[in-house]
Amino acid sequence: MGQITQSTVQTGREPALSAQAIEGLRGQLRGRLLTREHPDYEAARRIWNGMIDRKPALIARCLGAADVAACIRFARAQKRALSVRGGGHNIAGTSLCEGGLVIDLSLLRSVQVDPLARRAQVQPGATLADFDAEAQAFGLATPLGINSTTGIAGLTLGGGFGWLTRMYGMTIDNLVSADVVGADGTFMRANEQENADLFWALRGGGGNFGVVTRFEFKLHPVGPEIFGGLIVYPLAQAREVLVRYRELVASMPDELSVWLVLRQAPPLPFLSPDVHGKPVLVLAVFYAGKDAEQGRRLAEPFHQFGTPHAVQLGVQPYRAWQQTFDPLLTPGARNYWKSHNFASLSDAAIEVALEHVKQLPSPHTEIFFGLLGGQAARVDARATAYPHRKAVFVMNVHGRWETAAEDRACIDWARNLYRTMTPHAMGGVYVNFLTEDETERVRDAYGPNYGRLAAAKKQFDPDNLFRSNQNIQPPA
Repeated sequence: MGQITQSTVQTGREPALSAQAIEGLRGQLRGRLLTREHPDYEAARRIWNGMIDRKPALIARCLGAADVAACIRFARAQKRALSVRGGGHNIAGTSLCEGGLVIDLSLLRSVQVDPLARRAQVQPGATLADFDAEAQAFGLATPLGINSTTGIAGLTLGGGFGWLTRMYGMTIDNLVSADVVGADGTFMRANEQENADLFWALRGGGGNFGVVTRFEFKLHPVGPEIFGGLIVYPLAQAREVLVRYRELVASMPDELSVWLVLRQAPPLPFLSPDVHGKPVLVLAVFYAGKDAEQGRRLAEPFHQFGTPHAVQLGVQPYRAWQQTFDPLLTPGARNYWKSHNFASLSDAAIEVALEHVKQLPSPHTEIFFGLLGGQAARVDARATAYPHRKAVFVMNVHGRWETAAEDRACIDWARNLYRTMTPHAMGGVYVNFLTEDETERVRDAYGPNYGRLAAAKKQFDPDNLFRSNQNIQPPA
């Protein structure tokens, strides 16, 4: 493998590709190859985070593993930067490289469910909505995220957590095998028996080791209806609610998950108009058990902490719940995140969050705390590349706004909240929440597992071809 220098990562200053080289690659693909002059190029380079504005030289809309392998060989031969796009939802925008070649997997969206074996075969362009549509036809699911437009591939490779995590673990805990095209263009299967070191690294190590062209997941009986909904409290009651919530969470069963959101109240139809735009604390309640009445009983204390603006709880389709937050997370807005892990929510951490929610720089900005624990915490920290099994809460400072003129105020607010909260956090960070300016936190994302990941990087990608990511450097 020829050495690829870091100076060519995303500079956009690589020499122009020859027409002969471009046509040579085009002739090897079943999918389409888009240059900057192609009428579909602009749409193809748009991703979820509107702040990302990179212009790759080529976008290969792959239709299978053979296309992926051809692109990898091309990038090596031409010494071009290479990036991989699944759902295009990554906050750092790593699916786009400036001046290089994008392996675009977004057309590969097949999800094949075997309800007897309780297994799903999933292509890397599939979204959570694609997965749920197929699996829920049989009353099955696996732990995924909370926004149905998120791509399965990026979510999984970073770890993956959501409403089912307390009951069934993280997304990676339910990954059975993966098909991978490696840095030399060859095909590998990774599972507990074959290429076990690669399989370990894929479960949380991001896109550092190859391009996954097929995921196989375990499925669990879920739905098709669940009990859940939202409880909305005025900010004036938030301190007392959070303290009581913290006490109750410690004894919650795995089937119940309650997340926290601090933000300005959106114009939800069940909220009085005079509440719209006011700072609120939202408790998002999800019960995955089969007995809806048991879910109702378990949720009851959470809306007796104070006097809520509204309580909207009930039985609903699991697929509908998975899309509840989609209207607040539509593609194209400008986004900047900062994140921390917590073993518990201390009084000091609560005060920091409450103080900053009074200063929200945009009506679209929020602070959320995802609840982990349960089955996810019963996995050893070294069993997968994702190590943060003792984290009970994951805070995402979700800066989100509409115009470039708001950039400075919104980014400064997010960074200030992150800095102020740092003394109260446990260290470590969820790699999928890292922005493009946080490369110094990559080691924090992997903690004690970083050394083994670096060794796997040296084995499977010694020249760091796959570096458009939260990069794990191969040892010199």
